[in-house]
Amino acid sequence: MPNVRFTASSSFLRALAASAIFMAAGALHAQALPPGVRLGMTADELRSVLPGAERVQRPQRLTGGLLGSWRAAPVEMAGLMFEPTFFFAASELRRVEYVATAQAVADSGASAFGQLVQWGRGVFGNELASRDPGSAYAAWTSGDTDVYVQQVSDPRRASVRLVYKARQLRDGSEL
Repeated sequence: MPNVRFTASSSFLRALAASAIFMAAGALHAQALPPGVRLGMTADELRSVLPGAERVQRPQRLTGGLLGSWRAAPVEMAGLMFEPTFFFAASELRRVEYVATAQAVADSGASAFGQLVQWGRGVFGNELASRDPGSAYAAWTSGDTDVYVQQVSDPRRASVRLVYKARQLRDGSEL
């Protein structure tokens, strides 16, 4: 078979691929950690890369000594406004939560959840998922980080949550 080149169609395909990469990068940026933020950094390092970060008046406490002590300006993702909270334990950033209320949205955040799951599949691969009446959950592991998206569809407290957290491996004897 002769070696035939289709310059017009290959140029079109390259342009199409470049625009797809650009669009994917834009979507990824929307759901990725803010530039310069990484799990394991100190609060001082967080403030240096996010100068607008503010201390939380009443920090949220989670198991494992996590304290949600810093927040940043809300960001738009998948059509909802998400408020980021930064959780520290042992002076290190261990968890970043983006939470959006969805009571005012007709689908209780189902569309936003679906978009974030699609984003996660594109970035991390297939998810571990569960769906119960009133909630849906999708999770991925990437290196030393666990990422999950959760939707709660109770009309009084509908929300969508995107969480990055430091992976904690446990010895079977600890369970």
